Amino acid sequence: MLNKLNLIQQRYDEINNLMSQPDILTNLKQLQELGKEKSELENIVDIYNKYKTSSAQFDDMTNLLKETDEPEMAILINQEIDKFQQQMNELLHKLKFALLPKDPNANKDVIVEIRAGTGGEEAGLFVADLFRMYSRYTQSKKWKLNLISTNPSGVGGFREVVFEVKGKGAFSQLKYERGVHRVQRVPETEASGRIHTSTATVAVLPAIEEIEFKISQDDIRMDLFHAGGAGGQNVNKVTTAVRITHLPTGIVVICQDERSQLKNKTKAMAVLRARIFDREQRKQSAEIDKQRKKQIGTGERAEKIRTYNFPQDRVTDHRLNSTFHNLPQIMYGDIKDIIEALLAQEQISQLEAVLS
Repeated sequence: MLNKLNLIQQRYDEINNLMSQPDILTNLKQLQELGKEKSELENIVDIYNKYKTSSAQFDDMTNLLKETDEPEMAILINQEIDKFQQQMNELLHKLKFALLPKDPNANKDVIVEIRAGTGGEEAGLFVADLFRMYSRYTQSKKWKLNLISTNPSGVGGFREVVFEVKGKGAFSQLKYERGVHRVQRVPETEASGRIHTSTATVAVLPAIEEIEFKISQDDIRMDLFHAGGAGGQNVNKVTTAVRITHLPTGIVVICQDERSQLKNKTKAMAVLRARIFDREQRKQSAEIDKQRKKQIGTGERAEKIRTYNFPQDRVTDHRLNSTFHNLPQIMYGDIKDIIEALLAQEQISQLEAVLS
């Protein structure tokens, strides 16, 4: 790790030297690029310089201890050695995390899409359970949840639920939920008491502002139609529902939960931007960095990530190979321990990749 830090220090010094050159000072674009790179390295270099200072002081005290014959002085020197050793350990810990690659989407809001998989009506009920779980977790984090669209099933479940979560760090935590979730339990619709296995898929997309990612109006087709479902007579009489098709990719987004056509269009465009951006990001990730794809899990949608076993009161996260108990509490939104364990695992993987 220290070799890596020395290289970063050298690059930081090189940038400082370049930014003082007359030809760079007159090149605004290059100056901005160097300034951005310097800003990204500044915190690491600052911590590393503090570490080197503590290390030098530790060495001085160690050498002084070898030279002294006075017991009282040796006690004082040992206290100083312990102090500098503790400082070095703390700074090394900070350096490990400072070296981790920064996720550009970490602090973005997110769009979450939950869809019923295998299992018929029971899968739809499981979608409703997952939606409640995330709603309660969102409340515990004091984030804001906005429902975008729903597609109810016949017995109180959903074929699909799409919602937005607004809050600092929302993507950095909820990104671990993307993938296939499996439930094992006796369905309410099962008269014989047989345990049933169902699945639901969860997609977690960073919310993308229009200024970050523009979609050409020539690339979309918008269809307006009467909304269906509950909501009173007005829902079916007024053309408020919106279907947007992105012609180059074939991605289709439908939004009909709002009474206002404009609100449905705004929400549908937000989902479309997120889906196209996610598609492009996954494509880029596959082409540029296969290792990063593995770490971040951009292909998780096809993988079983977690099993919720009701008869045995346990939740197993297959990425961690760990089991968590008190399933009712977890379904009530208490997923903090699972997310923190996944975060720690990702940080270890990233650190190993950085130092390899």
